[in-house]
Amino acid sequence: MPKPDYYEVLGVPRTATKDEIKAQFRKLALQYHPDRNKAPDAEDRFKEISEAYAVLSDDQKRAQYDQFGREGIDSRYSSEDIFRSINFDEILRDLGIGFGSPDGFGSPNGFDSLFGNIPGQGRRPKTSRGRDLRYNMEMSLEQAYAGLETEISISRREHCPACSGTGAKPGTGMKPCQSCGGTGEVTQDRSSGFMQFTRIEPCGRCKARGTLPKIPCPSCRGEGWANQLRRIRVKIPAGVESGSQLALRGEGEPSERKGKPGDLYVVTQVRTHPTFSRDGNDLLCTVDVSFSTVTLGGSVTVPTIDGRAEITIPKGTQSGTLFRLRNKGMPALNSRNRGDELVTVHVRTPTNLTQKQQELIHALSEEKL
Repeated sequence: MPKPDYYEVLGVPRTATKDEIKAQFRKLALQYHPDRNKAPDAEDRFKEISEAYAVLSDDQKRAQYDQFGREGIDSRYSSEDIFRSINFDEILRDLGIGFGSPDGFGSPNGFDSLFGNIPGQGRRPKTSRGRDLRYNMEMSLEQAYAGLETEISISRREHCPACSGTGAKPGTGMKPCQSCGGTGEVTQDRSSGFMQFTRIEPCGRCKARGTLPKIPCPSCRGEGWANQLRRIRVKIPAGVESGSQLALRGEGEPSERKGKPGDLYVVTQVRTHPTFSRDGNDLLCTVDVSFSTVTLGGSVTVPTIDGRAEITIPKGTQSGTLFRLRNKGMPALNSRNRGDELVTVHVRTPTNLTQKQQELIHALSEEKL
C-alpha cells in the first residue's frame, strides 16, 4: 500500500510556507496527540503528521521530497534522521501537551515510546546512509528517441585511500575523544520551571565516532575524506523526457558511520528540437504546403524523428488541418509501444510571382469559387 503524501497528511498545499506548515501541525497535534485523543488510531495518526512535519519543515528534506517523493526520503534518511532536526519537546510544551503525563512527551521516555530512539531526543543516532548525488544529463531528442549508453564523470566525496577513512596517519591509530569521553555523544541539560530536560546529541568534535586520530593523516588532514573523480557507465533507456530520473544504487557518497552508500540520480534534460515539439510520447510538427496542393490534392514529404514519410493531401484541405502518422512518435518508456506524429498543414503563401502568375491568380480571383 503506497504511503500517503506528506502534504495531504497535513492538509496543506505544496506551495505552503514554513509558517503555514507549522500552524497546521500545531492544530493537528492538539487534535491527535494520544494524551488528548483516546481513539485507537490516534497514536498512528499523530506519528504520521509528526513525520510529515519533520520533513516539510526542513528545507533540505523538503527539497529532496519534492524532487524524488517518498522514495527519496526513505532511501536517504532513517526514521532517526527524519526527526533529528525537530525539537518536539519545545513545540508540545508550548501547546501544553504531554507534560505531567506518564506516557507524554514530557516524561523521560515519552518521545521514544512513540517514535523509538530519535537522535537529539535522548538516544544515540544509528548508522545512516551516505548522501545521494544528482547528475544532470543534457541530450538531444534523437538520443532520447534511440536511448543512450555513455560514461559520465562525477566528483564525489569518498573515504581517504591513504588512511581508509579513519583520519589517522597510517600506523598511528586512534584515541578517545575528550569532548565526549569516547561515547560519541554530548549531553545538554536545561531547566524550565520545575522541569529539567536532557538532550543527548552527536559529538561535533569527533562527529559521533567517539575517537580522534592520534596523528592526523597528511593526505586528508585528519578528515578521513577525499574528493575523487569517478567515471560511471550509464544506460539511458529510449523514451526518456526532461526530468526523467535514473537511480544508480550505491553510486552516491559513502556513509560516515559504515552504513550503506547513497545513490546517484541521473536526471535527463532533452534539448529543444528545431522541428519537433513533444506532447507525452507524441511528436508535433508543422509543414508548409503549396496552395495548389491543398486545392487540387497531392502528396507531401514530411520529416520524422528517424527519417521521412509521405502523407496524402486531399483536395480542399484547409490550412491548420492535422494529419496523424501512427507509431511515428517517441517510444513509451520501458515498453514496445510508440506515440504518433501529428503533422499540421500550413498553406504557404507564394511570393515573388512572375507577371504571368499574377495575371492567372487575378483571373482566378474573378471566378466564383
